[in-house]
Amino acid sequence: MTETARADDAGPISSSVIPGLGTALAGITMVAMLVPVRRGVDDPVVWAGVGFAAAAVLAFLIRRHGGIDRTIGGSIAAISGVAVVVLAGYALNQGTMGTVSIPAVSSSIPIVFVAFVTAGLTTGIGVADFFGIGVSGLKRRAQQVVVFTGVGFAGLFAPYLTTPILVLPVLPFVDSFSEIQSTLVNQVVGQLGMALGTVLVVGAVLKFMDRDLSFLDLRRPTLRDLAWIIGGIVVLFGVLYGISILMELIGVESADHATTQSAEKEPEMLLVLIPLAILIIGPFEELLYRNVIQKALYETFSRAGAVVVASVIFAAVHVLAYSTAGLGAVIASLGTIFGLSIVLGVIYERTNNLVMPALVHGIYNAVVFTNLYFLVG
Repeated sequence: MTETARADDAGPISSSVIPGLGTALAGITMVAMLVPVRRGVDDPVVWAGVGFAAAAVLAFLIRRHGGIDRTIGGSIAAISGVAVVVLAGYALNQGTMGTVSIPAVSSSIPIVFVAFVTAGLTTGIGVADFFGIGVSGLKRRAQQVVVFTGVGFAGLFAPYLTTPILVLPVLPFVDSFSEIQSTLVNQVVGQLGMALGTVLVVGAVLKFMDRDLSFLDLRRPTLRDLAWIIGGIVVLFGVLYGISILMELIGVESADHATTQSAEKEPEMLLVLIPLAILIIGPFEELLYRNVIQKALYETFSRAGAVVVASVIFAAVHVLAYSTAGLGAVIASLGTIFGLSIVLGVIYERTNNLVMPALVHGIYNAVVFTNLYFLVG
């Protein structure tokens, strides 16, 4: 996994379209980061963001006019883009929004968040330029990202359609349930609805791709696979611990998962979620985001690129689950999810077996739920 993209369609690297697009995106990023500065925000983080955005602009401009090799220009732009993503995310977390009013819609937008998004796109263009990906290749990859982001959100919202169907057989008995029984039944039905919704989405995607069930990578774990499971769990918690320590050191606040807030009111729900994490949550989330989305991305991205893109999608679809706090805190939490997803994606990519990340994901969630139960129970 040494690549992040494939230069399979570039041909002669003579076009200036890609660095030109990168220049525009990096320019927007720089202007957006300058808005708080013009308003008197004297924050080294913001100034550093402006500096890195300017570095990306210069790298693309010089690259466009043939002043430097694409590998140098692309790498400078990509690294600068990542730096601005981190710095803009940190600024948002610390309350630097640079809010701009939009009179036409009587609304406002945090302009630093615009910088956060365009910096991410700048990173992608820098990577594309580094590997010599042409316009057609960039278009094909962008289309696939949009499509599978839609698939990811379809998996998120499908349970809203399937869960009510599963509720119908339970309705005649609702009045006889105690409060605790109602909580437990709600969790079971909700997770079964998630599983059914995921299966429907996966089935639709496989049909659209003209694939059958052989596309699913399911096989019995070997002793070597068990080592991946144990190692994956250790690494997953290690990454979580490392990110948590780093956030604490630099004063980053994160948002609570909606489940955490619900568990504070009804801790009994965790007693059901613990086994369901292994039986349903882990397997079905990994089925969609790893075995379908990540594997499908292999067709246009390198495996490393597919792991990263699938992890971005996986983090993005968790936005509603973490919308329990402000924008900056949500971004911090999604950054943690992205890091954990990278681990799961690598496990799947290395083993080509859905069972591995499904078990690692499920056991990880079960441990988290168990710990939460002892904290709030």
